[in-house]
Amino acid sequence: MSLLRLYPFLIPTVVGLLCEMTKVITEGIRTGNWHEGMFRSGGMPSTHSAFVTSLLIVIWHTLGAESVEFAIAFVFACMVWYDAMSSRRAIGEQASVLNRMQQWKHFSERVGHSGLQVLGGIVFGAVVTWVGIWLST
Repeated sequence: MSLLRLYPFLIPTVVGLLCEMTKVITEGIRTGNWHEGMFRSGGMPSTHSAFVTSLLIVIWHTLGAESVEFAIAFVFACMVWYDAMSSRRAIGEQASVLNRMQQWKHFSERVGHSGLQVLGGIVFGAVVTWVGIWLST
């Protein structure tokens, strides 16, 4: 029996952790601040997108596309992808305006993701998940 069938949460968890490490590396290269990328909202690739993509693929692989669990995971993934690009991104844009209006408090402007960051998370999650599935069988 494969590890995937025993621990279906294992691959998405590893995907999330690897994505965060990738974000730290890319942010460190881009800005020189190696500690600021870990577990922060926003950035490339989107960890939320990578995680739900991995979860979707694992459920599809273990239970099939006709299962209720896959349908739930698909709707959940679509909501996460949409939220990352719209609602959370709008919050970051509002924070930017508020930061320009006042000087005494700094709101985090890095809340959401661009479409490219979400796509990067989807691709990252899919590739690492398929490697994990291949290794676990």
